[in-house]
Amino acid sequence: MSHECCGPKVVENNSGVAPEDSLKSVYQVKGMDCADEVSAIQRTLKHASIFKIDTNLMSETVTVYHDDKITSDAISKLIEKSGVKVVSKTETSFIAGHKQQILILATSAIMLVLAYIGEWIEMRNHNLVLFLYVASILNSGILVFPKAFRAIKSFSLDMNVLMTVAVIGAFVIKEYSEAATVVFLFAFAEMLEALSVSRARKAIRDVLQITPKQAMIVSPNGQLTPKDVTTISKDEIVLVRPGESVPVDGIIIEGESSFNQAALTGESMPVQKKVGDKVLAGTINDVGAVKIKVESAFKDSKVSQIISLIENAQSQKAPSQRFVDKFAKIYTPAVLVFALFIAFGVPVIFQQSFDTWIYRALVMLVIGCPCALVIATPVSVVSGLTSLARRGVLVKGGVFLEALGQIKAIALDKTGTITEGQPRVVSLKVFSKVTEEEINKVAASLESMTTHPLATAILQYAKERNILPTQVTNYKHVSGRGAEGTIEGHPYFVGNHAFAHELGVCTPELEQYLASIEGEGLSVIIIGHKIHGSCDGEVLAVYSVGDTLKPKIADTIQNFHGAGVEKVVLLSGDNQKTVSVIAKKIGIDYARGDLLPNDKVEEMKTLVSQYKYVAMVGDGVNDAPALAHATVGIAMGVAGTDVAIETADVALMRDDVGELPKAIKHGKLVLNVIRFNIAFAIAIKVVFFALALFGYSTLWMAVASDMGASLLVTFNALRLLRN
Repeated sequence: MSHECCGPKVVENNSGVAPEDSLKSVYQVKGMDCADEVSAIQRTLKHASIFKIDTNLMSETVTVYHDDKITSDAISKLIEKSGVKVVSKTETSFIAGHKQQILILATSAIMLVLAYIGEWIEMRNHNLVLFLYVASILNSGILVFPKAFRAIKSFSLDMNVLMTVAVIGAFVIKEYSEAATVVFLFAFAEMLEALSVSRARKAIRDVLQITPKQAMIVSPNGQLTPKDVTTISKDEIVLVRPGESVPVDGIIIEGESSFNQAALTGESMPVQKKVGDKVLAGTINDVGAVKIKVESAFKDSKVSQIISLIENAQSQKAPSQRFVDKFAKIYTPAVLVFALFIAFGVPVIFQQSFDTWIYRALVMLVIGCPCALVIATPVSVVSGLTSLARRGVLVKGGVFLEALGQIKAIALDKTGTITEGQPRVVSLKVFSKVTEEEINKVAASLESMTTHPLATAILQYAKERNILPTQVTNYKHVSGRGAEGTIEGHPYFVGNHAFAHELGVCTPELEQYLASIEGEGLSVIIIGHKIHGSCDGEVLAVYSVGDTLKPKIADTIQNFHGAGVEKVVLLSGDNQKTVSVIAKKIGIDYARGDLLPNDKVEEMKTLVSQYKYVAMVGDGVNDAPALAHATVGIAMGVAGTDVAIETADVALMRDDVGELPKAIKHGKLVLNVIRFNIAFAIAIKVVFFALALFGYSTLWMAVASDMGASLLVTFNALRLLRN
């Protein structure tokens, strides 16, 4: 259990609102295997000092936001009133974690079989047979009746209540074998459901547990000392041997090797790294020993952020799950009321046998358990999220996973998304008497103040000519245009065609040259002297910059259409001619250039109004406004960008937009599985309700059908892990 202060903002969900100064306590629990336990926990935690509760079925955690008037021990006791146990850690083995339940069910099964045999051979001692049935009922009931009692105490109805009423009713009308069979099958079904949820949990743990518990620290005198990963500090030196997993993010300072990054990015091929290269926690060192200088503590590492994202994603309910939760709250009491009418209303109205209709009502109670319906969506969503995480596609919850499966239009940024993002200067055209060396010096000085890919190209060009940047004062970034600043007392600017227009330094000669360059699909960077005082200002030179298209990007655009995307759009701050040339070359439907960040937002609003489900792919920083207005904002290559994980709804660990059509198809598959599961669960209920009404269904058949439906929808959801 951890205990810490909350962040600076108010957090909201269906459970309430947590004030800024509230405390946050996280509890690991045992026995939270279905929606009933979740509801029970939320009921027992209704307390004046508790503001908000988050339950995570898949990680078996309960997060409580509270004030200092209630202690952590008191909260633990409230949680345990629901029937679960607060533990220091959960058992990874299903059998080890459920020993008591397995023993109870095994004992009940033996007693039930002996009772059946006694009835079959017509044993004279009927009291012994009755004793075996009653013993089996009470034994299996240990796993059901206490939960029902707690639900009734809190004025709530759940599956355990329905099942308990059915068992008592069967016992009252002397259907002892039916009563014993029903409670045993129900408890057994609950166990199987817990087993299937356990499988989903294991799949998630396999994704999350990709870093070692300890690392080998190299001291200044060369001595090796093992150290807990969570206590490693920045600037410490870590030795990573062949076959070991990298424990923390860092920079290689000695040695070189290839690293398997599949666990983080989904890349199947190892990536070669040498001195000066960054390596990420969770990647596996393949061949050579390396020494790594720690760049950040484990809690700030990329893999830690990813683990947090995946864990939080599990608590973000999908729209279909919210619908089912609301439906179940109405459905369960409605079933009980209807069953009471069948048991007592029908016999009175039609003057028929009470025993017959009470039995049919009991069958309806059993059929009415919404277990399959409630479990259908969360297991599907978690399986889908986990499967995509294995491929390096991180989705921040079920709501975005479902939206991903409904995408009808997608907007792409140009630099770094459809191009490599590593442009190079192709040519330099001088328009003044200033020397190339001076021009390169001015350009490099201004561009050294930003990290834009085009600026990197200028800096590389200057570096290759041994030209170093000089000091810039009064530097100002002009969004969507470029930048300006003072160098050695003179005001200069660097930017695009539109910026030169706005500054009033364009000439017919420049316009003609720019038209020829932009027609070739190249980007332009204009360097100029600003108008000031008696100086008219002038364009000093124009850099032509080219950026290589990503391999197979044209195939990716086709794959978007194959995944059901109706319109693929290119939105860029680059000039319109360049953007149009690229769009035509790779088969994009519509392209807009010369866009400022606000212009991209307007384009996004238009797309959303036309298609409703629209994705925007960008770097998560410059495109943040457009990402925020999209139905689903998708950040590229977050393995190298911390802020992208915070800004996007979906994060691609690699700079490979080719993974996105697959993710959209996977989102569609998840949607289809959820819809099938819900439809199947409801259909089974309808069919067996009808059979029960006309007397064709027995209690044990009802339990078997409910158990079968629950298992089928669960295993149908778990197959998403293999896709």
